[in-house]
Amino acid sequence: MRKSQALLYRFMHDPAYVFADVRICYVNRGAPGDMTCVGGNSITRLGAGFIGIESVQGIVEIPYHRLISVEYRGEVVGKAGK
Repeated sequence: MRKSQALLYRFMHDPAYVFADVRICYVNRGAPGDMTCVGGNSITRLGAGFIGIESVQGIVEIPYHRLISVEYRGEVVGKAGK
């Protein structure tokens, strides 16, 4: 598997993929199970060290190291530390 950041860049910029079909799960302390999952439509930016995610509080920046998994069309293509 490729690193999560590289996977997300590819899904966002490669016309062979639909970024809306991406789903990421990340550590979110205080959320049920300390985890939150969002679809590609909620991802607003892929920064050098973080992902911008649209939430009810506005744009939240999640560091890549907090990612648990990356899925594409329901298939896990990246996991934490991979």
